[in-house]
Amino acid sequence: MVVYFLIALNFMVFVYANYLSSFNIDLLLGLNLFFFDSFYWQVLSSMFMHGNWTHLILNMIVLYQFGLLLENYLGWLKFILLYLVGGVFCSLLSVFYLYLTYNGTLVNLVGASGAIFVLMGFYAFLDKSATKGLIIAGLLMSFVPIFMGVNVAWYSHIFGFVCGYVFAKFKIIK
Repeated sequence: MVVYFLIALNFMVFVYANYLSSFNIDLLLGLNLFFFDSFYWQVLSSMFMHGNWTHLILNMIVLYQFGLLLENYLGWLKFILLYLVGGVFCSLLSVFYLYLTYNGTLVNLVGASGAIFVLMGFYAFLDKSATKGLIIAGLLMSFVPIFMGVNVAWYSHIFGFVCGYVFAKFKIIK
C-alpha cells in the first residue's frame, strides 16, 4: 500500500532532517522564496518536511485515515497521482499567495497538510453526507491552532481542500 510508504517516507525525512543531517536542510527542502531562484523541487520536497513531531504525527494520522480510503477506491496509481499532483498544485498556490501577501519576507512552508487536504476535498465530493462535516473539520484544523499561537498555513489547507474537490468534480484524476 502506497499510504504506508508515504507515511514511512515522511518519518524517514523528518528523522534525517532533524537528527542525522549535518546541516539545516529546512530552507533547502521547505517551500520558500528560494523557489523563485530556481529551487523548483521545493513544491514537492516541502510536502515531506515537518516542523516538529506533533506536526508530523497529526498529518500522518489524517493521511492514514483518508489515504487508505482513497487508495482502496482509486487504486494505488491514481491515488499517488492525486496526492502528488494535488500537493504540488497546492504548494504552487501557497508560494504565490505568500509572495503576494508577504512582499518578499522569508516564510518557510513545510508539511503534508496541503496534499492531505486535497484528499479530504476529494473525499468530500465522493461522500456528500460527509461534505459539511469535513468542511467544518477542515476549518477547525486550519484556524483553531492559530488562536492557540501555533503557525498554521491555513491558506494551504483551503487551497488543498478546494483542489481536491475540484479534481473529483471534474474527474481530473479518473
